[in-house]
Amino acid sequence: MKKTFEHFDTYILVICISLLIFLYGTTSASGSEEAVIAPLASQSLLLDAQRVENTLIVVGERGHILISEDNGNSWTQSQVPTRATLTGVYFIDRLNGWVVGHDQVILRTGDGGKSWELVYEDAEAESPLLDILFLDGKHGYAIGAYGQFLESFDGGSSWEGRWISEDDFHLNQIIAVGDQLFIAAEAGFVYRSDDQGQTWTLLDPDYQGSFFGIFPGEKGRLLLFGLRGHLFHSDDSGETWAAATTGTEASLTSGIRLSDGTLVITGLAGALLTSHDNGSTFILHQDPDRKGFSQLLQAADDSIIALGDFGVTKLPQQSIH
Repeated sequence: MKKTFEHFDTYILVICISLLIFLYGTTSASGSEEAVIAPLASQSLLLDAQRVENTLIVVGERGHILISEDNGNSWTQSQVPTRATLTGVYFIDRLNGWVVGHDQVILRTGDGGKSWELVYEDAEAESPLLDILFLDGKHGYAIGAYGQFLESFDGGSSWEGRWISEDDFHLNQIIAVGDQLFIAAEAGFVYRSDDQGQTWTLLDPDYQGSFFGIFPGEKGRLLLFGLRGHLFHSDDSGETWAAATTGTEASLTSGIRLSDGTLVITGLAGALLTSHDNGSTFILHQDPDRKGFSQLLQAADDSIIALGDFGVTKLPQQSIH
């Protein structure tokens, strides 16, 4: 099944949470060069992050990978064998993690991010990888622009590419919810796999704009969001969807569930949406500096860490309360 879509809308977010990169003019550097250790790396464009136990890991432009062991109060830049913009990070445990980015680079660490090795690269493809997910220490997926879908069965040492659809729409985010996998994609496409990625079912939220993120709420609920403030939720594994009112036309970029159950969804132009009823209704909070948010994290001390075009910083609690 094909859907029509506006080419400019989908192109805007092609390069990794992609509006951020498009709007702020980041280009991919040569993947074969080592990242420069930069004093202001924590103030550069940062695009994805993960908390693993008490450690925070963030990635972004120019091959920057930053690690904090003190709830985001200070950051240490890792030695990284690429200057390509990095767009996605996933750790399966405290030591073992992977990162993807432009030039289709895939990096791997076995020491908690202190050192990284380049395990895959395809600069000639001229399309970035946008997200990565591992089900265990061996089986993982990397997805990206123009329908790129790579799969590894050996911890990332080797990767096999294939198509999961006849279309080449950008695949923006992949998540695992229980035994199911979900991919948020452009042009209103969402995919679900019930067999660890062997086959994929096309879901239909009845919207033709791009989706940039998907994440689980509580009690089996899925939240799906993207272009121009559009947000949907599903309680039946994506078979049916209901639209939520967001009060913003800013593109929505990421979502998390805080320790108290609050759902927070970030966006461009300073948009922060919070929900205290598992995503049925949302309250719009507007950052006064209109930051372009790409991701939020909740640190071990419950502080909220934000990253985006401004780098990485702590958000005041009143920003989302």
